[in-house]
Amino acid sequence: QAQLVESGGGLVQPGGSLRLSCAASKFTLDYYTIGWFRQAPGKEREGISCHSSNDGSTYYADSVKGRFTISRDNAKNTVYLQMNSLKPEDTAVYFCAADTRWAFATVQAMCDMTSGPKLNEVFWGQGTQVTVSS
Repeated sequence: QAQLVESGGGLVQPGGSLRLSCAASKFTLDYYTIGWFRQAPGKEREGISCHSSNDGSTYYADSVKGRFTISRDNAKNTVYLQMNSLKPEDTAVYFCAADTRWAFATVQAMCDMTSGPKLNEVFWGQGTQVTVSS
């Protein structure tokens, strides 16, 4: 059964760093646009970074640009999110996703997806909690 399994979340102080991992099994992540999303209580799911190996394009939301970095290790079939200079407003459940149905033409289109039918067009991880608090 195909899976995305996340790890690396936890509690960190403001200004600190975390590295989230999302390991895929039973399918090859490099075939698909992948992304990181987050959802805080009472808010819509927010696309924060999406990347396509096909065209090499990467998108970052303004809220994380310059602080977060998305990357892949194809040998490990894993996508990472390096989070630096963390702020309390970064507190959320973080999800990884793969566009396994080729629903999005661009990385921005994938990251702009927050709700609606296309939530079912991507393959999601289970989410991991990140809490930024002093």
